[in-house]
Amino acid sequence: MTRLIVRRLANLAAPLVLMCLVLSAATSIARADSDDGIVRVKSAVPMADAISRIKADIAAKGIKFFSEIDQSKLAADAGVKLRPSTLLVFGNPPLGTQFITANPNAGLDWPVRLLLTQDDNGDVWAVWTDFDWIAKRHNITNREAQFKMATTVVRSITSTITAK
Repeated sequence: MTRLIVRRLANLAAPLVLMCLVLSAATSIARADSDDGIVRVKSAVPMADAISRIKADIAAKGIKFFSEIDQSKLAADAGVKLRPSTLLVFGNPPLGTQFITANPNAGLDWPVRLLLTQDDNGDVWAVWTDFDWIAKRHNITNREAQFKMATTVVRSITSTITAK
């Protein structure tokens, strides 16, 4: 009887698990992989539009924009072929320096770095390091509100590219 119940539950659970996996793979919702702390958001617009929208939103929010690094151009200049890849560096010093004052090594992860990259299918992705992962990496336990604010801001910025 117990084997029959377990078998029936397994038969019901397998399609449900498969459906969840398919839906999670197809979604453009930001999420961090627990192993590497990478958050990815799929863009609904081409690379140039994504860069423009993100930079405009950063400016509109009064956030300091530090740099735009066209990694694919740098690669091409070095004779290396690289899919479109641009790194945007920005931040809010009153917020970001809170992490560095908690642990100076956190300066490795600040200011914020947002990578826009294009995959083999032509899809554009905004990619960044999850702030909770950064907190764990640097053993910062006393800045929860600031990490939450940073997450909220970057999710808001990347939301500008998720619709046409």
